[in-house]
Amino acid sequence: MTVTEKTDKTPTLDEIVLCLERCMRRHFGQRVSVANVKLATLGGSNRTILFDLVEGRSKRRLVSRQETYTLDPSPFLPPETQFKLLRLAYEFELAVPEPILEFEPSDQLGRGHVVAHVSGETLPKRLLNDEEFSAARKIFPQQAGEFLAALHTIPAQRADFLANIVDSIDPLRAQIERYDYYGEPHPAIEFAFRWLDKNKPPTEHRTLIHGDFRVGNMLIDASGIKAVLDWECAHLGDPMADLGWLMTPAWRFGHFDLPVGGVGHKEDLYQAYEAAGGQRVDEERVRWWQIFGSLRWCIFNLMQVHGHRVGGRRSPAFAACGRNAALIEYEMLQMIAGNLD
Repeated sequence: MTVTEKTDKTPTLDEIVLCLERCMRRHFGQRVSVANVKLATLGGSNRTILFDLVEGRSKRRLVSRQETYTLDPSPFLPPETQFKLLRLAYEFELAVPEPILEFEPSDQLGRGHVVAHVSGETLPKRLLNDEEFSAARKIFPQQAGEFLAALHTIPAQRADFLANIVDSIDPLRAQIERYDYYGEPHPAIEFAFRWLDKNKPPTEHRTLIHGDFRVGNMLIDASGIKAVLDWECAHLGDPMADLGWLMTPAWRFGHFDLPVGGVGHKEDLYQAYEAAGGQRVDEERVRWWQIFGSLRWCIFNLMQVHGHRVGGRRSPAFAACGRNAALIEYEMLQMIAGNLD
């Protein structure tokens, strides 16, 4: 039995680490060991474990990412596709962790991979409020615009392995299918579906997009963005979607007057994006994607509640997503009404 098979007992960290050490020895030799282990988070689709790979006096900090959400219809790419994306982004010298290896069936760790550790902070509360990150906050809109421009100029054909996923084909239909699956009626969501369908802008140019580019999914230090994480929602689509998602109200963390991650202004983001080679920003399309982003995040919260109730992912944090959904619906309706930018 592997540590990811469904049982009545969640595998302990010690059990996972034993498998991880055997995996490292198969890949790097019997002299290596695993030490200084830290469980970073149990997020939307991955278990993240930080550890040192030790051989004699040398050591290297690495990060293990294991798939934890396996219910259908999952909004997340399989780990092997995420790893392929990381290799592509790393090839084009984007700020991402270096991909190291993928887990194999014999590793008994399920689906996942290992990447190099990058130092930095991910916690939005600290990034938005601590003096340590004041300089990083000032340059965040510029760095975000430059990163997205670089991502969107990667030739789309290099990511054609994403062409047949539902988010690439029809992102609105993807949300409808997930909403129907969770079986929890929300009038505000159904109203937003109709509004988005009625006002849907044409996609003039499809690119590789990150799909979850926001504060909390990147490592930041005093000098700014060090690495962009969490590629499980990447797909092909309108590049304005990444700009709109970044400025969705939920990712402002209460700083509603600063739409770019709760730290900056959209004009600075747009200017940096265009100057770095991104296409001309269409603000109406960005606004549509902001509203879509609130809808999508609301459905993600329904997914977490569903996983808590029936999917073997019981957690107070996931249960609280039911309350979060109502807050997100309110922001979404305020945006549609023109009361929230």
